[in-house]
Amino acid sequence: MPGINGRFDGKRVLADLNALRAIGAYKTGVHKPTFSEPHLRSLDWLATRLPDANLIATIDGIGNVLGSSAKAGPKLLAGSHLESQNHAGWLDGPLGVIYALEAARVINTDPDANGAVEVAAWCDEEGHFGSFLGSRSFVGAVTEADIDAARDRSSDRTMRDALRDAGFAGRPRLNAEAGRHIGYLEAHIEQGDTLESSGLKIGVVTSIVGIWQYRITFTGEQNHAGTTRMAVRRDAGLGLARFCVAIDDSFPALAGPRTVWTTGQITLDPGAPSIIPGGAEMLFQIRDDNPEVIGRLEQQLHRLAAEATAQGRCGVKVERIRTGVPAMMTPAFQDSIEAASAACAGGKSIRMPSGAGHDAQVLATIMPAAMLFVPSIGGISHHWSENTDDADIVTGAEVFVETCRRLLAG
Repeated sequence: MPGINGRFDGKRVLADLNALRAIGAYKTGVHKPTFSEPHLRSLDWLATRLPDANLIATIDGIGNVLGSSAKAGPKLLAGSHLESQNHAGWLDGPLGVIYALEAARVINTDPDANGAVEVAAWCDEEGHFGSFLGSRSFVGAVTEADIDAARDRSSDRTMRDALRDAGFAGRPRLNAEAGRHIGYLEAHIEQGDTLESSGLKIGVVTSIVGIWQYRITFTGEQNHAGTTRMAVRRDAGLGLARFCVAIDDSFPALAGPRTVWTTGQITLDPGAPSIIPGGAEMLFQIRDDNPEVIGRLEQQLHRLAAEATAQGRCGVKVERIRTGVPAMMTPAFQDSIEAASAACAGGKSIRMPSGAGHDAQVLATIMPAAMLFVPSIGGISHHWSENTDDADIVTGAEVFVETCRRLLAG
């Protein structure tokens, strides 16, 4: 017979999530940037609970927490991350870690359950020091030079200093063992309103979008804001503003049904109220899971830049600084999530792409991978008011555990 941990316990899931919420609490959310004191306490919290799931806990040399099992049979890797964006929500990341922990407690302690769930909390998914450094390290895609170059985007603290201060310097970085895992499963809040607005409980993720990022620079002529006639100005800031409008006017006809684009940062040079900007820069991002769509939109950016430059007021240059590769989730794993939803959530599920990046896209480069979403209230995320109804959290956890059972039963 299964032990006491061998039964799913929704109250336990909520208690664990709220325990993590109390570490680094900020309003109704949390503030725990990578390698901050609250983040490190969260890693230790998880490491002390992994033995409850018959797992051996290790915190490696990049800050990943990994729980490994000695149980016979197939192994399924599951997890997410524990750090947060600045002053952000309490579920983005921890939900997937606690779902994985609950699945491990239920399955690993049950002698009648096939195989085991191994738990991972990947470091720095939120990108304070870099892009998916923890999960990329695990798949062998981070070099020592990458770590040397990594700096905190807010404080400019080096990653080497952060690892030293955390006590992780000198520890080996763990790498995936070929053939050990049948695949990877991750759960996450949707971070959108598709599920909530449709009255659905589970999102079966079909793909994770690629993210393409561009630096677009505008070169005009710096001059006096009071004495330079409007007719002769070469205002780089005005050129940037017109370019943004041209993007919004032209992109919809070329975009796909789920394409999104964002101007996330604008800089004017010199940025003074009495000086016409001689230079301007915008960081621009496009997300989609279809590279052909991205290709059309990138060509349009270059067309708009050429047209603006030809008008003679400002020179415009488009530079791609990040290339995203969409990750397709494994169809058989999607089927298992859908079957588990039928059994535990009344079949209230939908197949949908993820518009946000997740560690699952990194793990998908070396093993089968899948994700499930639960509803986000109001579609809000990356803000301290982020939330999901307790009942939806529990339903999602039950679907997750059942998915793990089905995948391990194979």
